[in-house]
Amino acid sequence: MSQTVIKTSAAVVALPRAGASAVVPLRPAGPDRRAQGARILRSLADNLVPPLIALVALLGLWEALCSGPGSALPPPSQVVTDTWELIAHPFYRNGGNDVGLGWQIWASLQRVAMGYAIAVVVGIALGVLVGQSNLAMRGLDPIFQVLRTVPPLAWLPLSLAAFQDGQPSAIFVIFITAVWPIIINTAVGVRNIPQDYRNVAKVLRLNGFEFFTKVMIPAAAPYIFTGLRIGVGLSWLAIVAAEMLIGGVGIGFFIWDAWNSSLISDIILALVYVGIVGFVLDRIVAAVGKAVTRGTSAG
Repeated sequence: MSQTVIKTSAAVVALPRAGASAVVPLRPAGPDRRAQGARILRSLADNLVPPLIALVALLGLWEALCSGPGSALPPPSQVVTDTWELIAHPFYRNGGNDVGLGWQIWASLQRVAMGYAIAVVVGIALGVLVGQSNLAMRGLDPIFQVLRTVPPLAWLPLSLAAFQDGQPSAIFVIFITAVWPIIINTAVGVRNIPQDYRNVAKVLRLNGFEFFTKVMIPAAAPYIFTGLRIGVGLSWLAIVAAEMLIGGVGIGFFIWDAWNSSLISDIILALVYVGIVGFVLDRIVAAVGKAVTRGTSAG
């Protein structure tokens, strides 16, 4: 086959004469992959370097302020030394309540999961009711606004009197703490559904269940997941405080027991774990929300 060859700075392209098929070689994908890798590394650097710098500065300041004689708090280096066994062996069992921090956190997470799951079901249901019905809004919203201002631990004595046991009492405290932001945000989301969506549902003659699943929940999902994120954070805060009072196994009880034993380094380590777990829980709910709402919820 006879061809005319034209050289350019980018590539060599063979142009066939009339009647011949064109052969144009594809540009190699190597540079594109390298550019994509560079963008990923740059994104990681932008997201990781600033908090790492801030963390190093904070630890350095903490070390400098608490290394002197007579300091009430141990420096980070001493915390690591004092708690190395807890860090290295988070899942040990010595019988009774003497277990590693991994088991303590796991016990707290189980309570949070049960109370939070109940709050999600009840909160979304009541939020939809209040958002859809003006009568329910007028009747229930003032009650919700009053009850949501009650501190979580104020419910604990009442729940202990009702359930006569620490486990269901802690779960109830989790539920009553997490349910209010879920109700309020769900109701706001339902009330903000565009009227055009409702008109289309009427034209298509969707029944109540179809309207709920195909219109209401997708439209209100960004608001719902905002409430879910607030709720999971409050749940984790409440369980730590509740476990300090009900005893047994749990990260809150571990902190209180360490205080009674004057183990300040153990308390600091537990607080670090509490913060990390709370951050992970928030990120999980945010990731689920972003996947469900296709990126329209806050991340």
